[in-house]
Amino acid sequence: MTLAINKKDVILDNYIKKLEVFPMTQTISKLITFDEFLEWKPENGHYELHNGVIVEMPNPTGQHSAIAGFQAVEFGLEIRRLQLPYFIPKECTIKFCDNSGYDPDVIVLDKQAVAANESRWEKESVITQGNSIKLVVEVVSTNWRDDYAHKMIDYEALGIPEYWIVDYLGLGGSRYIGSPKQPTLSVYQLVDGEYQIKLFRGDERVESLVFPGLNLTAVQIFNGE
Repeated sequence: MTLAINKKDVILDNYIKKLEVFPMTQTISKLITFDEFLEWKPENGHYELHNGVIVEMPNPTGQHSAIAGFQAVEFGLEIRRLQLPYFIPKECTIKFCDNSGYDPDVIVLDKQAVAANESRWEKESVITQGNSIKLVVEVVSTNWRDDYAHKMIDYEALGIPEYWIVDYLGLGGSRYIGSPKQPTLSVYQLVDGEYQIKLFRGDERVESLVFPGLNLTAVQIFNGE
């Protein structure tokens, strides 16, 4: 199923997200930079930087982790089968700008582009260029607006060619996954600088431009098996 992205709805969700991050009663003393965030970032816990604000991300459930691990394995098998010059790191932080940084659940990187363009990779596991990235996956938790709204806009602006949102519990807004809400895998593919979206559910085979030979259904990914 192909769905058009309503930019007004995305902007609205971005605004709602900002209200959640910056409640009216909260006094913000100082927004921090990406470099300050990286220096502060502890080894334990899961944190991202959203518009200069440190955000503690929900702890992943067992199923969340199983889905992310399953996809990493399946992508890795395709990379090996086709001998593609890609790799999947265990950890990676995407620097979008001077005040935002994201840790995707799964990321597929281009070896040659990383070697040529990413001076921070070896020491910090930081990616700054969209052309170093082939595919990003976010598995949806309770903070679904992060994935459908501002991350989608930022990944599009960065030029990431393919972005998957795995909403295995059907938590996202109906403007994104339809109504009635149900488990949905959304594949965003960059066409002429803008994301086009396709939705996959149940036994529908997921279509990927990065891995066109991938033979997985949406429900297989939701089950992580």
